[in-house]
Amino acid sequence: MSSKIATTSDAELVARAERLVPELRERVATAERLRRLPDENVAAVRSAGLFKVLQPRSFGGHQASLRTHIDVVATLARGCAATGWCAGVIHAHSWLMGLFPWQAQEDAYGSDPDTIISAVISPRGAAKRVEGGYLLSGAWTFCSGCEHARFLLLGAAVQDDAGANVDEGDLLVPVGDVTIKDDWNVIGLRGTGSCSIVAENVFVPGHRYLSLPAAIAGKAPGIEQQQGWLYRAAAVPVLALAITPAALGIAEAALTTFMQGLRGRKVAYTQHEIQRDMPVTHLQVADAATKIATARLVLCHCADEIEAAARVGDTMAFRKRARVRMDCAWSVRLCVEGIEILMLASGGSGISENNAVQRAWRDLHAINMHGLLNLETNQEMYGRVLLGLKPNTPLI
Repeated sequence: MSSKIATTSDAELVARAERLVPELRERVATAERLRRLPDENVAAVRSAGLFKVLQPRSFGGHQASLRTHIDVVATLARGCAATGWCAGVIHAHSWLMGLFPWQAQEDAYGSDPDTIISAVISPRGAAKRVEGGYLLSGAWTFCSGCEHARFLLLGAAVQDDAGANVDEGDLLVPVGDVTIKDDWNVIGLRGTGSCSIVAENVFVPGHRYLSLPAAIAGKAPGIEQQQGWLYRAAAVPVLALAITPAALGIAEAALTTFMQGLRGRKVAYTQHEIQRDMPVTHLQVADAATKIATARLVLCHCADEIEAAARVGDTMAFRKRARVRMDCAWSVRLCVEGIEILMLASGGSGISENNAVQRAWRDLHAINMHGLLNLETNQEMYGRVLLGLKPNTPLI
C-alpha cells in the first residue's frame, strides 16, 4: 500500500486550482488544436495534486469533500474547459476505484499514487467469465483523457457460457492492453481527447471487477475497507454530480469575459448606442448571471444532501437520489441557457473562433449532451418517480 500523504485543506486545494487558471487559459487554443489536453496542463494539475481530490487517502489521495470537488473543478474550468472536464471525470473514476476490491486499488495506485484513470463506465462491452477472471471485448466511445491515463475503467455486461447477461460492471484495464482510436473530431470539449477504446479478448483478473448493481446498492467490496464517509455515498448521485462542475466554471468565466468586453462597445445598426448602457443589456446580464448562480447553489445543495446521508451511514432515499440526478441535469442546462443569452448578445463578433463566449457556448452544449445529463431523459425519470411509476433507468 502507498504511504499516506499529508492532509491538505480544502481551501488549499482550491487555492492551488486558482493559481493554475492563468497558465491554463494561455493553452486553450493549443488544447483545441491538439484535440487533447496539452502535456503541460496534465503536468501542472498533477503536480498540484488536483487529480486526486476524491482519491482514497489510503492510496495517496486527498479524499476531500464533494463541495471541494465542485470548487476545484469549476476553478480549473475557468482556465480551460477541457482541463476542468477531464479533472472532473478523473475525480469520478478515482472515487469509483475506492469501491473496488483492495487489491485492484493497490494495482492502480500502489506504485504510483498519481496514476490517472480514464473510463467509460456505461456497460458497452462484453466480459466472459473464465478461470481467474474475465475476457473483455468491445468498443467504448467518449473516453475522456485516455491518452494521459495509465489505467482505464471499461463497462461491460458479464455473460455466462450461454451468452446470457448475468451482471454489469466495470473492469480495471491497463491502457497498454487496448487500442486508442484517434477519432475525437468534434465541435465541443475538443481538447478533452475523448477518443474511442477497442479491446479484444483482454484478460482481466477477477479482483479488477466491480459490479455496478452492487455499487448502486451500497454493497461494493471496497466500502467497508475505507475510512471516513466518502465511499459510503450513493454511487449514481456522486457520479452524476462529478461531471457537472466544469459547466459552472465554463459559464462563470464566459460571463466575466462578456462583461469585460462591454466597455465602450457600440451596437451595430443603432445610433451608436453603447451596449453596456442599454437597458436590454442589463436584463441579459442579470438573467445569465442568475441562471449560473442558481446552478451553483443547486449543485452545492446536492453535494450537501449526498454527504449528509453518507456521514451517518444512511442509504440515501430513492426519491432524493432521483432528484439529485434531475438537479444535475437541470443545473448544466441553466449554465448553457445563461451563455446562450450572452452568445446572442455578442453580435457578429461572437462567431469568431477566438471568441471565448462562443467557445463556452460550444463546450456547454457538449456537456448538456452527455447521456447522464440529458435534461429531458432526467425529467421523464424524475416525473415517473414522483408519480410512483417504474423509472426509465436503473441508474438512480
